[in-house]
Amino acid sequence: MVFAQLLFPDFALILCGYLVCRHTPLNRKVWEPVEMLVYFLLFPILLFHSIVKSPLDLSATSSLIGAGWALALTGIALAYSLPYWPWLRRFVPAREYAASAQVAFRFNSFIALALAERLAGPQGLLLIAVLIGVCVPLMNVAAVWPMARQGQRGFLRELMRNPLILGTGSGLLANLLGLTLPTWLEPTVSRMGAASLPLGLMAAGAGMHIGALGHTKALSAALLTIRHVLLPLAALGFAALFGLDAIQTTVLLAFSALPTASSAYVLAARMGYDGAHVAALVTLSTLLGMLSLPFALGTLRGLSG
Repeated sequence: MVFAQLLFPDFALILCGYLVCRHTPLNRKVWEPVEMLVYFLLFPILLFHSIVKSPLDLSATSSLIGAGWALALTGIALAYSLPYWPWLRRFVPAREYAASAQVAFRFNSFIALALAERLAGPQGLLLIAVLIGVCVPLMNVAAVWPMARQGQRGFLRELMRNPLILGTGSGLLANLLGLTLPTWLEPTVSRMGAASLPLGLMAAGAGMHIGALGHTKALSAALLTIRHVLLPLAALGFAALFGLDAIQTTVLLAFSALPTASSAYVLAARMGYDGAHVAALVTLSTLLGMLSLPFALGTLRGLSG
């Protein structure tokens, strides 16, 4: 499989969003409301629908869920440990670290869902939805905690307002209770969810901004090394440790190498931090994803076989 061809449509949409935002009248004033529409409405609907529409076989997916949680906790632990690294801690400003720690372990669900079906068909889409469902709440808790603690904001209040946690949590609950959408509502919900992918990818491109890293280069390098090098390597180990099959291994490796969440800078800005700084990290992570995804799906996937 030629992974450059596989990834091209999604990164082309990101590039399109960047060019449209920078070189047409459809500038940031247009894209900010689009971003909010995707983040607060369309994307939670997509997550909810992806999880609800296919019954979960927890026994069949328990190993993947365990590997996903282990990978998420590894990323969180590495990110949280950065201020304690002797050679790095003097380069870790408190506020910038609080806002950007999430970059090391969060992932771009837009790209995840767009890739999954092309990688492994409907089963791949279901498996990535399961990983999103079980990992997004954990990762969002971990993302909010440093900012809530640094900014002395209500931690539980921030969690309860997070649309990704609401979408995934309600989807998992509905699935486990055996609830389904009415037939007449299915087409509308499906189309709203489908709209979130191209809009979300273009909004990620429109939000790209490199020039705000300033004095945090060491911190930025450490966070992106965790996201794009250490986590794919950890995923390879967890795939073997949890005995994942070929499709589950492919999904976990893709999951581990994704760019960080494009909503990271939305969350940082909404909680009163420097959104431009986090946006620069999101931009670099998106570009690095063009290397880490082929590395994980090609080189590392070959080693696991």
